[in-house]
Amino acid sequence: MSEKRVPTLTDPTGRTHNLAGATTMIGRAVENEIVVSSQRISREHACIRREGWRVILEDVGSTNGTFLNDQRILEPVQLRDGDHIKVGDVLFVFHDPEVTYQDTVLPELEMDIPAGIVRINRQPVDLAPKEFELLAYLFSQPNLVCSKDAIGTAVWPEYQGGVFDYQIENLVRRLRLKLESDPQNPQLLLTVRGRGYKLVL
Repeated sequence: MSEKRVPTLTDPTGRTHNLAGATTMIGRAVENEIVVSSQRISREHACIRREGWRVILEDVGSTNGTFLNDQRILEPVQLRDGDHIKVGDVLFVFHDPEVTYQDTVLPELEMDIPAGIVRINRQPVDLAPKEFELLAYLFSQPNLVCSKDAIGTAVWPEYQGGVFDYQIENLVRRLRLKLESDPQNPQLLLTVRGRGYKLVL
């Protein structure tokens, strides 16, 4: 029987660290499973634990913080293949050999409307004001078909309903370029022919 492959971290030198145990500690102290000699790293800095097929990253009260894809983590987060983990001044890349068996079909969209923050697969997305307004309107009505009239009223209230179809279509096209990995075959922002658009979440 072939041994099941385990998730790994690759450090800047190209060395691979297997995450074979239930818990892997990262820090400056020699007791850690992954020891990093840097004054910017706490004695016990971060912890990676396995919960079934899920792999969780957690900061354990470090001084300089643990970063996932350039965002400081404030609570435990699930790792995904290709994630970048920065511990102090050392960057690791997470690899999950079983990723093909996990059914993450849709891109992961996160939106904090009050804060004006949009992320796709945890990466921040910079949207123009009207792009943000369109996404916010669709996000507030997930999986529901929104007509062009309703979109026009929501996104261009200053026009009092005088919005042309081409304006909406151009805005949808621009938004897809920023959200979709393949804008020609969208997975999130779908056209419902003859009825409008819907955001799949």
